[in-house]
Amino acid sequence: MEPLLQHLERFSEVLVVSSTTHVSTWDPATVRRALQWARYLRHIYRRFGRHGRIRRAMERRLHNRWRLEGGFGSSPVPGLTNFQALGHCDILLSLRLLENRDLGDAARHHLLQQLFPGPGVPDTEEEPLQDRLACLARRRSAVHLLCFYGYKENQNLPEDSLLKTQAEMLLERLQEVVKAEAEGPSMFLSSLWERLPQNNFLKVIAAALLQPPLPPRPQEEDLELGGPKTPGEGGQELVHWLLGKSEVMAVFCRHLPAGLLTVVASRHRELSRVYLGLLTDWGRHLHYDLQKGIWVGDESQDVTWEELYDRFQSLCQAPPPLKDEVVTVLKSCKAQDGDFEVPGLSIWTDLLLALGSKRPVLGLLPGLSSLWATLCY
Repeated sequence: MEPLLQHLERFSEVLVVSSTTHVSTWDPATVRRALQWARYLRHIYRRFGRHGRIRRAMERRLHNRWRLEGGFGSSPVPGLTNFQALGHCDILLSLRLLENRDLGDAARHHLLQQLFPGPGVPDTEEEPLQDRLACLARRRSAVHLLCFYGYKENQNLPEDSLLKTQAEMLLERLQEVVKAEAEGPSMFLSSLWERLPQNNFLKVIAAALLQPPLPPRPQEEDLELGGPKTPGEGGQELVHWLLGKSEVMAVFCRHLPAGLLTVVASRHRELSRVYLGLLTDWGRHLHYDLQKGIWVGDESQDVTWEELYDRFQSLCQAPPPLKDEVVTVLKSCKAQDGDFEVPGLSIWTDLLLALGSKRPVLGLLPGLSSLWATLCY
């Protein structure tokens, strides 16, 4: 195990060097050995990706090295930062060498020969390096394009073409991660949460949860690599990650628009239960201000009465069974609070009154709608 971990560290150093002026001393033999080293580590990734003990040992070694070096601040371009990077370390090395103007002509010519050997040259890889390189180049171009245009506000988020493209890329990437990671893509999603603009990432997650299932991969590939057996597994992995990250789930439910969350909750029952639980918890933090005549919170970050009403109103417009569950939860909370029928004593009574009148106001109003009769009787 220790020799393998040392190989990991040394190649990480090679990756860092590949983006520096030191490559000016590389000759064709050095480029060939570096690529062979990268392919060897890619073989290790494919062989031990689902072997929990070995993968965790490699992750710890890479994480400790990254932390001791101060993260990305110690060099302009990092080496290997996680076990997942082993799956395409030959691509990372090739890209960095191609982008480095200090690489000598002879070494660059040999690199191009390795990447594009021409017709008639046998390739032992099941997917040639040049194909994977082209795929990564397309992804990088898409990422640059989406970063340039992708942060403009669009009120109709489910129909935002840029968000849908980002969501499709995320789901595709999740399928690849599920193949190789024994513990699932939780670490991958957590790293994205820490590194990306969180507001945009939340929208991408919501868009991904609304995407139709990806087409299934070939059966033989799934059997060989232990890949996902159901095409919708990428979305399910997102759901599982959200359910396991209570702080992320709270931000997800607080900062996304009410209408978008209603659509997501209608599609994913597990998330709808957590969303309803958060709404009721937020409602319990409000108290009635006699002077203002409204429900207010003690802290500035507490949800407002208007926001709480808007979110419950949106949920009440959802199709069954979500709408029925919302009504049941509100009635249950009202009963637990004392089952008051007059406004100002229980926030749940006032929410039911406001939802019945379809106006975010307190107090009994004349001419209550049929929805009010459904909710309260």
